Amino acid sequence: MKMKIAAVGMIALALAGCAADSGAKQNVGTVAGAIGGAALGSQFGRGTGQVAAIAAGTLLGAFLGGEVGKSLDSADRAAHDRAQSRAYAAPVGERITWNNPQSGNSGYVVPTREGTSASGAYCREFQNTIVVGGRQEQAYGTACRQPDGSWKVVQ
Repeated sequence: MKMKIAAVGMIALALAGCAADSGAKQNVGTVAGAIGGAALGSQFGRGTGQVAAIAAGTLLGAFLGGEVGKSLDSADRAAHDRAQSRAYAAPVGERITWNNPQSGNSGYVVPTREGTSASGAYCREFQNTIVVGGRQEQAYGTACRQPDGSWKVVQ
């Protein structure tokens, strides 16, 4: 498992380096997409088949994340961040929407499950959907409340 995590990290860093000339928002999208794709790929196969699925998921996620990331401006990210913050306290299943009339981009965040981590931290799983240029992309993740009250994405 440590080998798989290290491989995903190296691929994500390599992809971020390839996108260095593309701009910060595309880099963030590329890395986030790579991590999400790797997480999805890890759900398939065993042994070397699983490693291949992780690699394929990482590459596909990086490409899609980079495409979405280069299309999101700072106002889009701010609107998404406000929706994400509201979703930390929203009831599970409630859709928190956001949009940016200037760019036409929009999306929503849905808390899908809550519970506690092995260390006892309160955590929530989320589905994020972003619509850029009429194209919809989804990502899933988990965030846990930190001792200082802030939230940290852990997956």
